[in-house]
Amino acid sequence: MALDDLTGRTAVVTGAGSGIGRALALRLAREGMAVHAVDIEPPAVDQTAEQVDDGSITPHVTDVADPDAVHDLATEVFATHDTIHLLCNNAGVFQGGLAWERSAADWAWTLGVNLYGLINGVQAFLPRMLEIGEPGHVVNTASMAGHICAPYAGPYQVSKFAAYGYSESLGHDLAAVGADIGVSVLCPSLVATGIGTSGRNRPPSMPASGGDDVDFVEQVLVQTTTELGLDPAVVADQVIAAVQAGAFFIPTNDDYRVWLEGHAEDLVARRLPRMVDYS
Repeated sequence: MALDDLTGRTAVVTGAGSGIGRALALRLAREGMAVHAVDIEPPAVDQTAEQVDDGSITPHVTDVADPDAVHDLATEVFATHDTIHLLCNNAGVFQGGLAWERSAADWAWTLGVNLYGLINGVQAFLPRMLEIGEPGHVVNTASMAGHICAPYAGPYQVSKFAAYGYSESLGHDLAAVGADIGVSVLCPSLVATGIGTSGRNRPPSMPASGGDDVDFVEQVLVQTTTELGLDPAVVADQVIAAVQAGAFFIPTNDDYRVWLEGHAEDLVARRLPRMVDYS
């Protein structure tokens, strides 16, 4: 399903305090949408809202890993608008390191934001969207790391494989019931965001286990996203184009076809799939 006309409609964007989320919120506001920008960092999401002077972006502070908090957010949004038309579940964090050395807290934090953040958003907003019956669209942010793996990033990659699978399942479910709501899954490669330092938002109740392996991969991630990462504004343009066209899969690098074909060839041949250079 395509949501080709965005003007005068309403969007919710999580992870909107920086990076792709901020770029999406600003881009949607320029399209004439009323945008509810959501983030766990109060100053950051306030700064996003302050970048427009017409009040089209309303900031909210919410932990997307907390289902009760996301349902409270939905109650607040629907008290202001009859419905929403575009739900962008974009908030994400990075946890790297060797899979067998990651603690339960490492896994819980990563899956809580990157997977349950999507699940919580859909459960809080989608039933009301379906009940009202207006055309709509859901964009879930996964990653190319949700299709192809590398070492030292197990928790992140597992969460993104799950995010992709959840998005495809959601798309089929909505099609099966004949809903006028489409689904897209955003699978970025390297983008110039602050995800390499996302531990700044980690809850004290989930302390990081740390380790040389974690330090190494986070340093590499910060360096490569800074030096080679795509401008988040370009990604926002790609998302808008996909929503308006009704496209399901949103890659950000034109090499995605080569990567996916190589991965599929290795699986068919029963080999451990090759690693790729996401840059």
